[in-house]
Amino acid sequence: MSWPGRIALSDASPYYLQIADAIEAAADEGRLRPGDRLPPQRALAQELDVDLTTVTRAYAEARRRGLLDAVTGRGSFIAARPDLSAPAIDLSMNIPPAPRGVSLADAIARGVADIAARANVDLLMSYHSGPGAPQDRAAAALWLKPGLGRIDDARIAVSPGAQTALTALLSLHAQAGDAVLAEPLCYPGLLLAVSRLGLKTVAVETDADGMRPDALERAARGGARVVYLNPTIANPTAATMPEPRRRDIAAAAARHGLTIIEDDPCARLAEDAPPAFATLAPAATWHVATLSKCLTPGLRTAYVVAPDEEGARRFAAAMRAFALMTAPLMTALATFWIRSGDAETLLRGVREEAAARQALARDILPGARGARNGLHLWLPLPAHWDRYGLIEAARAQGLGVTPSDAFRADGAAPEAVRISLGGVADRARLAAALKTLAALVQGERRRVHDVV
Repeated sequence: MSWPGRIALSDASPYYLQIADAIEAAADEGRLRPGDRLPPQRALAQELDVDLTTVTRAYAEARRRGLLDAVTGRGSFIAARPDLSAPAIDLSMNIPPAPRGVSLADAIARGVADIAARANVDLLMSYHSGPGAPQDRAAAALWLKPGLGRIDDARIAVSPGAQTALTALLSLHAQAGDAVLAEPLCYPGLLLAVSRLGLKTVAVETDADGMRPDALERAARGGARVVYLNPTIANPTAATMPEPRRRDIAAAAARHGLTIIEDDPCARLAEDAPPAFATLAPAATWHVATLSKCLTPGLRTAYVVAPDEEGARRFAAAMRAFALMTAPLMTALATFWIRSGDAETLLRGVREEAAARQALARDILPGARGARNGLHLWLPLPAHWDRYGLIEAARAQGLGVTPSDAFRADGAAPEAVRISLGGVADRARLAAALKTLAALVQGERRRVHDVV
């Protein structure tokens, strides 16, 4: 148990307010931290030589201020307090929007009820090893069929999210010091995994169609063995690599014996996505498809399609170094949604809401680049702005956006920001935020600290 120290109570104000003030001051100064448990009310009353009701009122006042969490049977704890420096409207988190007319709560309730009724709960809640349960891999094959065609379940492994999958794949195909080839701007999770594994990212030049085959061949001559591709509604540029370029990249990779890691979280959002690398170069491609962008990140479920059955087993063994297993209940819920049709219903809802938000955003920010059903925009800045100045000005208006630096694989970052459209609860609030941002971008740059 923790307490901020001796309190010298005076007659200046009611004792209960002085006690609550002391708790708040200690939390502000870091002498009490989130999760610290306060003394029982009776014990504190004795220590301070006040009535029990005084301490009860003090704790109630502290709860009213958001300082305390009370847990029945355990006591009162210092609460985690909101970050007042965080933007009021977050346009930086790239998540799918809540679909209109579709209840995620109802879908969860149906799934959990079915799992509880049909599953062996003891087995479900135990440890699991290997690439995944047969029913989960079969559901994955069903989910992936629109883009990849018929897939042998044995080639599929289930992972607790794409980040774990990417890290495991890099550990499987590269050694410390090796280069990973990628576009100059790419998914920050890849950059984090590369850094943690002691690898290095080498940026491969791009044009309007994405990674250039000639640049890939030049980069591959340096001894790299892995190329990372995010070909459909890319993060952050929102670009989709057309089919002819995909075929040329696959051919270039084959000539140099490169392993392709295809990170394709938005393929099911894009109703007209070109053929996946997993279909163009199946023997060399490891396809990663998370449910986080097209359904919900809370499922923590991704599917990895390996070139063959042995590859799926090797991936599962590598994954165990980073995550012992997927969360069985969440994976079972994803499987139920796919089998019941709930996943397709949610996907349609996300597509429709994403398309509506993209249309809204294009009207407000015509200079931004986006995809019809994409979750974000890429906004190159006009000459009078630099990204740091815009981030600062947007934050002063209560808006959070992501600078290009977060995605830089190599070289200089461009003057641009990513704007995510899914994290704001409703379209009206999103529109207001985008209009504020548009006014900033179109206006003259001002230092926000000039006004006192």
